[in-house]
Amino acid sequence: MICTTDVSLAYGKRVLFKDVNIKFAPGNCYGLIGANGAGKSTFLKILAGDIESDSGTVSVGSRERIAVLRQDHFAFDEETVLNTVIMGHKKLYTIMAERDALYAKPDFSEEDGIRSGELEVEFAEMDGYDAEPEAAVLLNNLDIPEGLHQKKMKELEGGEKVRVLLAQALFGNPDVLLLDEPTNNLDIKSIAWLEDFLYRFQNTVIVVSHDRHFMNQVCTHIADIDFGKISIYVGNYDFWYQASQLNLKQKQAENKKVTHRANELKSFIQRFSSNASKSKQATSRKKLLEKLTIEDMPVSSRKYPFISFAPERPCGNVILEVEGLSKTIEGEKVLNNVSFTVNGGDKIAFMGGNSVAKTTLFQILAGEMEPDSGSFRWGVTISHSHFPKEHSAYFKGDCNLIQWLLQFAPPQEGESFARTFLGRMLFSGEEATKKINVLSGGEKVRCMLSRMMLAESNVLMLDEPTNHLDLESITALNNSLVKFKEVILFTSHDQEFVNTVANRIIEITPGGVIDRFMTFEEYLKSTEVAKTRESLMQKAA
Repeated sequence: MICTTDVSLAYGKRVLFKDVNIKFAPGNCYGLIGANGAGKSTFLKILAGDIESDSGTVSVGSRERIAVLRQDHFAFDEETVLNTVIMGHKKLYTIMAERDALYAKPDFSEEDGIRSGELEVEFAEMDGYDAEPEAAVLLNNLDIPEGLHQKKMKELEGGEKVRVLLAQALFGNPDVLLLDEPTNNLDIKSIAWLEDFLYRFQNTVIVVSHDRHFMNQVCTHIADIDFGKISIYVGNYDFWYQASQLNLKQKQAENKKVTHRANELKSFIQRFSSNASKSKQATSRKKLLEKLTIEDMPVSSRKYPFISFAPERPCGNVILEVEGLSKTIEGEKVLNNVSFTVNGGDKIAFMGGNSVAKTTLFQILAGEMEPDSGSFRWGVTISHSHFPKEHSAYFKGDCNLIQWLLQFAPPQEGESFARTFLGRMLFSGEEATKKINVLSGGEKVRCMLSRMMLAESNVLMLDEPTNHLDLESITALNNSLVKFKEVILFTSHDQEFVNTVANRIIEITPGGVIDRFMTFEEYLKSTEVAKTRESLMQKAA
């Protein structure tokens, strides 16, 4: 269990949260949500003891251990992968290191023997003899094979390091588990394993994630940072969203009813206050009016951008025909004889373990890269827009957002149009004059989506568009793509996003393509698809 008492934090005049009193109980998983900048990661750091709040205290049980998913990918570069995981249990690792150092001494003394005996007792009490096997199982479940366990962390790729650090946080059954974006760089199989792990975990979990499906699967409660406070709701993310929207509508409806009644009373008072026969009634209504209170609607930090894709014209009969595309990059054949035809109304999610393959396909279709072999043909009625996963090239230079947006706007439009458009994408007032080279990851994504909206294309190609977005922006983008009537080709690690948008799945494997007209949820459950995938993998091997 972990508790906060009157915890407050502000940066200057900006209050993130004030007088937070929460008891996070064992057996529950709390999803910590809030707009970008609301203080989610900061609150986790306060709970972990990494930073101090302005006031208040955080308390845990005297013998309880907190484990944290660390974001510093270079902190353990000189350690082996296996040791890095065990270091998640600091006390156990310290005992283990001292014990091993004693046994390695060439002049092992009687005093060393006594000390080693004490350490052996502590080591056994902490299940130290199971530490390496447990760490190895965690790593294997997170797709870190045994061949990497004795390598140094600096030898691993970025995504592999993230998974090792996740294993470090999960190791040793911590009493309180703090996870900041734990699904980053995990494939669907690893996410499913983590969901099952947390579902069975008996202690306290507090997690920050932009993955709505993950939050729905693991969270028993939602801790919402908004209006300068943190409120706890029972249920998963979807339940919180529906309940909060209903609560907001009820407050708005009640205020509307009270306002209407107040206007009626004011009208009567104005008409009859000077009428002697009606003066008592007018006085009575004045008293009623004084009793009416319109509840103040606090300003939420949660804001949704206005995202809407409106094609200039619908797609014709021929949209896209791909025949035998192949491409080798740095000696690896990422595309191998890929063929498919796109039909009207298709919303295709491209899946597969190799993200380079999907990105390469989109770059070829966008005309940014040539295939080694094969061909593709767009229909004459088609205009397509590409959202690349790596888009830093669009934000070089020192122009401001207004100037940047006007590059993609109709030639007759000027600053007023740009300011209005940017305002709907949450760049209001002085935000619209920010230099493009200082934008955050989420701000750049909103800019790239603005560029696509202005293109008015009838085919949208989006490569991981939800990366860097907060939950509000993901929801707005998700809803806009569901409403889009034309063709979408996209990739995403957000399972909720894929399942609600896609009506067709194309999986690119080393042995060929799996192409099915079904939702992602149906695709995951299909035994026929699993057999086909296994057959293609064997063919590639």
